[in-house]
Amino acid sequence: MTLRTAVAQGAELLGKAGVAEARLTAELLLCHAVHCERVYLYAHPEQELREVEWIHYGRWLHERMQGKPLQYITKTQEFYGRAFAVSPDVLIPRAETELLVETVLARGKGAGRMVDVGTGSGAIAITLALETRARVVATDISTAAIAVARGNAARLGAAPRVEFVVGDLLAAVAAESQDAVVSNPPYVAEADKETLQSEVRDWEPARALFAGANGLDVYRRLVPEAWRVLKPGGLLAMELGFGQAEAVAELVSEWGHVEVAKDLAGIGRVLSCVKGLYPFRVQDSRGLEEVQSHGITASS
Repeated sequence: MTLRTAVAQGAELLGKAGVAEARLTAELLLCHAVHCERVYLYAHPEQELREVEWIHYGRWLHERMQGKPLQYITKTQEFYGRAFAVSPDVLIPRAETELLVETVLARGKGAGRMVDVGTGSGAIAITLALETRARVVATDISTAAIAVARGNAARLGAAPRVEFVVGDLLAAVAAESQDAVVSNPPYVAEADKETLQSEVRDWEPARALFAGANGLDVYRRLVPEAWRVLKPGGLLAMELGFGQAEAVAELVSEWGHVEVAKDLAGIGRVLSCVKGLYPFRVQDSRGLEEVQSHGITASS
């Protein structure tokens, strides 16, 4: 079995199983089996697979055909230019979450202490620790998730500046001890469960996805806890689900300098605000928007 034939057969099997980007997926799984980069497949198409490589490749093709996410098979996902180890114990980091990191880097300049709530793989906490001079506390209710995150911190050189804590939200963090609180919390409504892709719904950890009837349960708990642990003027930044910007904005009506950053699809993806009583305003890439008591309305 040559590399060229293996890719062709793998792509055919995945395609018949309805897997998106079948050829690319086949190439990535074969690279994982052969321990090579994709360019190697094109440079050495006639290379014969060793028996152990074919066995691994066949097993991983079968797993992907059964719906297992590619990242859980290869045990890695890139985030902010770094490779993070992932497992079914943690949510797979998404590209949209990089906007959350960018928001904190822009609005939290000079922050010496930050806390990442629900750290999962540690992608946010580790990235912030490596991109800034801040010390970061990373919390998660899952001991297994903390183990994954701690391993990523050690491998990526962030271990000296990231402290990992097993606990619910900010329960283990002292009052007025942080300059920034950042979180990509669970925000999918239980009612939307069946609308999710099966590889998300059936494979990723449910408690990292779902947050009550309307997806706002964790926000409702996190906002007052963030107020408690932040120093005056401290920054709160949270990722949002589709259509949640207005509802979450209402939860931070006593905060100041509220901004909603939109992703490339124009969806309000990250809400950030400051602890303190300031004019309540929302900023996006298209201009300034006023926040009224009844919601968000655009101004001219």
